[in-house]
Amino acid sequence: MILETIVTTWDLNGVPHIAPMGIHTARDEAITILPFRPSRTLDNLLATGQAVINASDDVRVFAGCLTGRRDWPLVASTRLPGYRLRDALAHTEVELLRVEEDPVRPKLHCRVIHIATHAPFNGFNRAQNAVLEAAILVSRLERLPWHKIQAELDYLKIAVEKTAGPRETEAWGWLMETLEQFKSNQGIS
Repeated sequence: MILETIVTTWDLNGVPHIAPMGIHTARDEAITILPFRPSRTLDNLLATGQAVINASDDVRVFAGCLTGRRDWPLVASTRLPGYRLRDALAHTEVELLRVEEDPVRPKLHCRVIHIATHAPFNGFNRAQNAVLEAAILVSRLERLPWHKIQAELDYLKIAVEKTAGPRETEAWGWLMETLEQFKSNQGIS
């Protein structure tokens, strides 16, 4: 199963990095993180061997990280010398066990060190799901054909227009600004 999360890592100097990422989970509670190369998440995880997986229902964090807004409040993690999102609903601290090398997207197999729940998860509304899907599209602008991106955005926009609250509207706007800039840079009309 793939869960859309926010992964916090830190470098050897303790400088944190926040990135949205789909992580793979298994029944035995193993977690696999698959960052694309190049990636600060990959560099940090390989250097420290540790990360924190954050569960968040604030889609602004996902959209913000992809649009240059990475300044989200952090607090110290519980058992590892790193960080978690202050407003995470839950977090899971993991330790790197092994790496399956790949030139594009290595598989980082991790074991769970600690899990904590901070607030209840009440579910996502349709706009939150739409923002998450749009964020995934933005993260793959260089990998997907524009016609596919545009078709999916046209459909996702319906959910945003019908069910978005202020947070989802703001996050959607950030993603649309990034997409417009990409279109302009690529000469797409």
